[in-house]
Amino acid sequence: MKRGPQETAESARRVTRRALVMGGVQVGIMGVLGWRLRQMQVEEAETYRLLAEENRVNIRLLAPARGLIFDRNGRPLAENEQNYRIVMVREDAGDVGEVLARLTRIVNIDEEDLVRAMDEMNRRSPFVPVTISDRIPWEDVAKVSVNAPALPGISAEVGLSRSYPQGPDLAHVVGYVGPVSDFDMTRGYLAEDEDPLLQIPKFPVGKTGVEARREHMLRGSAGSRRIEVNAVGRVMRELDRQPGDPGADLQLSIDAKLQNYVQARLAGESASAVVMDCETGDLRAVVSSPSFDPNLFTRGISTTSWRALNENKYRPLAAKACQGIYPPGSTFKMVTGLAALEAGVIGPEETVYCPGHTTVSGLRFHCWKRGGHGNMNFHESLKQSCDVYYYEIAQRVGIDKIAEMARRLGLGVRHDIPLSAVAEGIAPDRAWKQETRGEVWRRGDTVNASIGQGYVLASPLQLAVMTARLATGRDVKPRLIRTIDGVAQPDGAGEALGLNDNILRRVRRSMFDVTNHRRGTAYRSRAVAEGYEIAGKTGTSQVRRITAEERARGVTRNEDLPWERRDHALYVCYAPFENPRYAVAVVVEHGGGGSRAAAPIGRDVILRALYDGEVPIEAYPEGVHAEVQELHDRLNLRNFDGPSGSDRA
Repeated sequence: MKRGPQETAESARRVTRRALVMGGVQVGIMGVLGWRLRQMQVEEAETYRLLAEENRVNIRLLAPARGLIFDRNGRPLAENEQNYRIVMVREDAGDVGEVLARLTRIVNIDEEDLVRAMDEMNRRSPFVPVTISDRIPWEDVAKVSVNAPALPGISAEVGLSRSYPQGPDLAHVVGYVGPVSDFDMTRGYLAEDEDPLLQIPKFPVGKTGVEARREHMLRGSAGSRRIEVNAVGRVMRELDRQPGDPGADLQLSIDAKLQNYVQARLAGESASAVVMDCETGDLRAVVSSPSFDPNLFTRGISTTSWRALNENKYRPLAAKACQGIYPPGSTFKMVTGLAALEAGVIGPEETVYCPGHTTVSGLRFHCWKRGGHGNMNFHESLKQSCDVYYYEIAQRVGIDKIAEMARRLGLGVRHDIPLSAVAEGIAPDRAWKQETRGEVWRRGDTVNASIGQGYVLASPLQLAVMTARLATGRDVKPRLIRTIDGVAQPDGAGEALGLNDNILRRVRRSMFDVTNHRRGTAYRSRAVAEGYEIAGKTGTSQVRRITAEERARGVTRNEDLPWERRDHALYVCYAPFENPRYAVAVVVEHGGGGSRAAAPIGRDVILRALYDGEVPIEAYPEGVHAEVQELHDRLNLRNFDGPSGSDRA
């Protein structure tokens, strides 16, 4: 049907309106698209450029602050200090050689550090920061910052590094930290540790001492930061961070001042000493001499320094006080005597005749006194250290009871203290020899063991424990960690050993006369101050066999032998005699006689502990005043006059 003019005009108007609406919508859409396109291309170009490079968010670990270590009085033994270092990012540097040349004209950098840094940069991705120089002074940081425009890719950073303010004094106790190694992760004590912190390159972990044995407490827990990285792993920006929890602070039982004195007193010797609190078991000093500076290892020890330590015949790296084991010599006679007296195989007043030797199974065993001591009871045998007496009573009581008594007193037992290597020693019996050597025990073995020779081995720590138990009659146990984050740890006072009190009193009185009777072997090393009397026992252990031919012509004096063939010198003691506070054990490797080399050291050390500082000269016998004064004037002691406490201790 044919439309009229009016309908045609109306239809045209509708089409025009629709076209205008559609055009407006199209224009609006195009405007929005144009605006959004401009926003994306101009205002959000960086965001989409990052997305175009396949950016992703990574979580990276933040190393926590390592826990601090203090002595019993709050003096810092291991702390964290700010460490300034220069780092370089290779991709930002351009000509690496030229930039490093400019850097060396501004600050002093060792050639060795430059070689190491170049090697590391060649092995790592170009965007990974590499340390050029560590532990630089603040002045060098300022120089690098001022010259930043001329040093592309170079920057100065600040971090934390481990420091040991007492230096060599506590190197064997506290230990030191170093970068985690493949050995640590595969065969070392961290083999089963799955802490992701250990995956951080050069993350510091304890290598020896308390640092190693309490690694998990000291390490703390990791923090984290969220970072945006591109497809090749380059960091684009940090989104946020969550700091970790610092490690626990440890307070040791060690007295740093006493430790320093003992270290100085042992200077020049290959020796060790342990000072133990008889009441609590606290280890007040654990010293191995010579020592080393643990800061050398945290800062990177040189080849020359390492060789000097490793080739020193006095073995400065060895923790002799707990790791070293020695024939205890005559210091073991208290064990043999107690075993025989407790078993009732000999009475305290019963005598044994000493002609200077005895024969067992066709073999002659000699007393240290060639002409013999004559008739000896227990008291006189210990005071004068007669060997033949102990040869005889050991055969009566038997090795099994002697070994049992030794373990009861702390020998042949690995004590539970957090140090790298704590020796178990050997308190041998019949079963031990059959199991370890496939041989039967012989009477001659018992004779040798009776005076602390043969298979018997003990550490200075064990000898100190033995002495503390003899002094108190309790099962005193050594304690090294006093508090953890301020929380006191159980002490080692222990329960009664169950030994006969009358017999123990006889042993103590004999040890008193060893030091205080004119015929005692340690008489020259007594103390004369009232209330500071010392009870002790000397020991000398052979490290070589003396042949019959040598005995016939006269035994060679120790001082005429090469150092490594001389006898070890030992001394154990406690004081005060009436109210024991401290027990001390001293071992001087190849020092000769115990009365000459070890007893004077033990006397000086225990008096220093009792007086808690400088000992008045009147505490010593008048005849040794000049000798003692001269010795103490030579000692190189650390100055502890400054502040010693810490709020975190």
